[in-house]
Amino acid sequence: MTPFDEEAAPQNRWTPAPAGARAFIDPRPIVLVIGALVFMLGAAMLLPAFADFIVGDADWQIFGLSSLFTMSCGGVMFLATRGSGQGLSTRQAFVMTALVWVMLALFASLPFYWSGVVPSFTDAYFESISGLTTTGATVMTGLDDMPPGILLWRGIMQWLGGLGIIVMAVSVLPMLQIGGMQLFKAEAFDTPEKILPRAQQISGFMTLIFLNLTGLCMLAYLMAGMSFLDALVHAMTTVATGGFSTRDASLGYFDSTAIDMIATTFMVVGSLPFLLYVQALQGSWKPLGTDGQVRAFLTLLCGTIIFAWSLEIAYGVRAGWEALRFATVNVTSILTGTGYATTAYDGWGPAAVAFFFFLMFIGGCAGSTSCGIKIFRFQVLFQNVKQHLAQVLYPNGIFTQKFNGRPIADDVTSAVMSFFFLYIFTFAVSATALSIAGVDTLTALSGAGSAISNVGPGLGALIGPAGNYQPLPDVAKWILLITMLIGRLELFTVLVILSPRFWRA
Repeated sequence: MTPFDEEAAPQNRWTPAPAGARAFIDPRPIVLVIGALVFMLGAAMLLPAFADFIVGDADWQIFGLSSLFTMSCGGVMFLATRGSGQGLSTRQAFVMTALVWVMLALFASLPFYWSGVVPSFTDAYFESISGLTTTGATVMTGLDDMPPGILLWRGIMQWLGGLGIIVMAVSVLPMLQIGGMQLFKAEAFDTPEKILPRAQQISGFMTLIFLNLTGLCMLAYLMAGMSFLDALVHAMTTVATGGFSTRDASLGYFDSTAIDMIATTFMVVGSLPFLLYVQALQGSWKPLGTDGQVRAFLTLLCGTIIFAWSLEIAYGVRAGWEALRFATVNVTSILTGTGYATTAYDGWGPAAVAFFFFLMFIGGCAGSTSCGIKIFRFQVLFQNVKQHLAQVLYPNGIFTQKFNGRPIADDVTSAVMSFFFLYIFTFAVSATALSIAGVDTLTALSGAGSAISNVGPGLGALIGPAGNYQPLPDVAKWILLITMLIGRLELFTVLVILSPRFWRA
């Protein structure tokens, strides 16, 4: 990203075009940003190339070639647009935000496709979209015997995706007023023209925090008995709440209480607002304990763990502390959208299927690597319902919706209500499309829910915690990867640019 040119900003603002005219969107700033990010993605491919080279695996050449090709394409895009059109308007930001994920996933899929670890481009693109969106749904089997480069690349994708999600959630989506995210707009950066410098400032803080959390998580995994590669990959995918593992059995392979508790701790850490960590580094620790969103998330997490624990005991699956351990790690994994599994939790009785199905929609806090609807939107919904009930009881009363002690603006409430409607509508369309593609009802419903919430595993024998997305037909995989992308970009980002009015405005 390049420094923002204040003098260039006015000419790039979103100004209405004459009726019936098609507005021109200067693609140069968009190509500039995409080129820089594609180049960095190509540079990251050198790490798995080095890993394969060290162990003597021939796949290092695949990663080397993928890196060269990716960096060349990114470099050409960056150099061709450098110094031109550096201002980024709201319209350009919408297009850029969607295209960045599509393009990065395209280049990220090259090592999978060229190495032959997946049978088709569809599978390769599915894996890369799932990785970068930190969904964690996989079409790959035989992970226990995979070359280290492929396993490391899956971890790197999710780590980079998690970092990108935080930057996007904190510095871009609030400016675009996506789904109520304007509630978290930084006061010093109130205009869309300041998106780029804000992203640059935040990315530095977030990268530092992300690196340190990943390092701590890796060290903890090593001390718990994981190998270096297992610890590194799992640390990257745990902090990013992504869920890709180095083992087909996921965390269940290790069967370790210590590893389960480490994973639980860092999944929770990754699901809290990262701006609170920035404040903590600046000496203000109090918000971590007083933030309403954090308290609601932790309360919900504890309540759902106790409920899952009771299900295990009631259906005779496990008892005592062992049942609590499995309930804790699996509930945390689904609620945060990580997608790790240590057991086939959909076998904990009929109630467990419905419980985990609804759990996958909730997600963590805004401004985190987590996914789903997000806790703050449920809080805004609750405040709205509370206000309406109070208004019915006391028609002449004046009641104000509040979030963290501050009034909630009407535009935030409207955005959140619209988000809920579109979320349910998109889920229904995706599930219906999967059914038409020949997928059974449970797989269609849980697959659509898992994809739009970026959770990973679904329910049932096919794509459940003990299953895999490989057996699905290609058309179903394309439906799911599109749904993953829409869910990760908070729906509106994609749907707005699909609107004809967006291109005429």
